Amino acid sequence: MRLVPEIGIDLGTANILVFRRGKGIVLREPTVVAINNQNGRVLAVGSEAREMLGRTPGNISAIRPLRDGVIADYTTTQKMMEYLLNKVCGKRRLFGPTVLVCVPSGVTNVERRAVLQATKQAGAGTAMTIEEPMAAAIGAGLPIASPGGNMVVDIGGGTSDIAVISLGAPVIAQSLRVGGNKLDEAIIRHMRNAFNLMVGEPTAEEIKIRIGSAYPLEQELTMEVRGRDMIAGLPKTVTISSEEIREALADPVRQIAEKVCQVLEETPPELASDIIERGITLTGGGALLRGLDKLLYTVTDIPVRVADNALECVALGTGKALEEVDRIKASGAVSTI
Repeated sequence: MRLVPEIGIDLGTANILVFRRGKGIVLREPTVVAINNQNGRVLAVGSEAREMLGRTPGNISAIRPLRDGVIADYTTTQKMMEYLLNKVCGKRRLFGPTVLVCVPSGVTNVERRAVLQATKQAGAGTAMTIEEPMAAAIGAGLPIASPGGNMVVDIGGGTSDIAVISLGAPVIAQSLRVGGNKLDEAIIRHMRNAFNLMVGEPTAEEIKIRIGSAYPLEQELTMEVRGRDMIAGLPKTVTISSEEIREALADPVRQIAEKVCQVLEETPPELASDIIERGITLTGGGALLRGLDKLLYTVTDIPVRVADNALECVALGTGKALEEVDRIKASGAVSTI
């Protein structure tokens, strides 16, 4: 029995997944915190707080403390991490847990340090970070330790991380601040411009999940959407189709495809030939957008597959990384303070 709990955290802009060594994924919550504005006390975290988005009175704020994969509100993030560690490890513990947190590949040293300090102040004994595409590749079961190119595209809520990994370390890694949240914002804009209908983030996310696509579907879908009419100011219902939502999502999807092509252009020839043979692996919630794999195949002419358990790959990768943290640290993929 380990005296010190070992915890891996996929600290996502949209969702947090917590992996405990020996137990697997033990917590899965939206990255939302509800706070009392008068005394700063945390009222709710996760699903309960997400239900409050857009529905709070003046004395309560329901906020997302992370933006584009990095900390936007340090104090709230630290309180949220404290809540997570208490829930997973218990409030009364002899030793602070060892915590490995995922960060986007494009973070600055200041942003990385903020994550480490927030984790330490939340009660961790040892705090470390690992880059998301590295964790995603480990979680997806790619043979990253061998001398050969493995390309992973991790599309999260705030960022899309694209990396080519060989011999246990990233050869090229780039991060694009376009992810699931940007797709939601594109849908909100479309509903406002096309129908004069105001919808919130939860509704936009539901539209994306139910009828969103990046590539023409064999059978197009429709759904009814309720919101507030911006002209009359009254509730209104409209029917939308997957074709128009695909058109609304075209710009952020194009940015992701262009970044994938850019990374491929910068990949050394030998690794590029490996990628042509092994294909590109998609992970993260954004990988589940219908037809994204087909679109990327059309653009790159390289086989593209969506990883099994795409939503959990990063969290599972942090758990596996904890088992061989010394070797991964030697490769430079893990940072600590």
